[in-house]
Amino acid sequence: MREQFQEELDGVSATLVQMAGLVKVAMEHATTALLTADLTLAEKVIADDSIIDDMQHELDARTINLIARQGPVASDLRTLVTSLRMSADLERMGDLAHHISKSARMRYPATAVPPELALTIEDMGRVCVKIIEKVALVLQNRDAERALEVEKDDDEIDALHRKIIQTLLDPKWTHGVETAIDMTLLGRYYERCADHAVSIARRVYFLVTGSYKTDSN
Repeated sequence: MREQFQEELDGVSATLVQMAGLVKVAMEHATTALLTADLTLAEKVIADDSIIDDMQHELDARTINLIARQGPVASDLRTLVTSLRMSADLERMGDLAHHISKSARMRYPATAVPPELALTIEDMGRVCVKIIEKVALVLQNRDAERALEVEKDDDEIDALHRKIIQTLLDPKWTHGVETAIDMTLLGRYYERCADHAVSIARRVYFLVTGSYKTDSN
């Protein structure tokens, strides 16, 4: 019975890693769709978001069932309860890629991002994908040391987000209020995606070390 329980625990972790992989692809495609006005790719990200949603619902149901059937204690209980929170973070990250793709669709056939911010958005997408890849490895390997690195990567996203805000506040901004609102929201989507990744990394760090201590505190 213990062996079967361990297999089911491993299955929960494997599903979280799989979700992270799907979120990474979604964010990658959403950024490409945004910068190239690729409507087909944007529609694919929007449609595929339901796959991530369904995985979260199925995983949460499985996790709750495991808790009810097995009555786990100590580290096993922490692992299962934490998985519920991490699956919610991953689902939200998928939603943010969805929102980015909807911005691309809304402005089609124009490109939603003005030329002077294209490189910044490209960098935000690149760093976000790097963070998600790292989170997948943290989940897969229970890697506390790499979990701390996610906080540092998040600082890079925060700096890029500030760069967007500075550009919008520049008196030389000529693209109007509507585009400024679009860019404010887009910057926030990437910034929040990274925040959810940090949340996951902190939870894994806690599972491994028993402490919430991270690099930033």
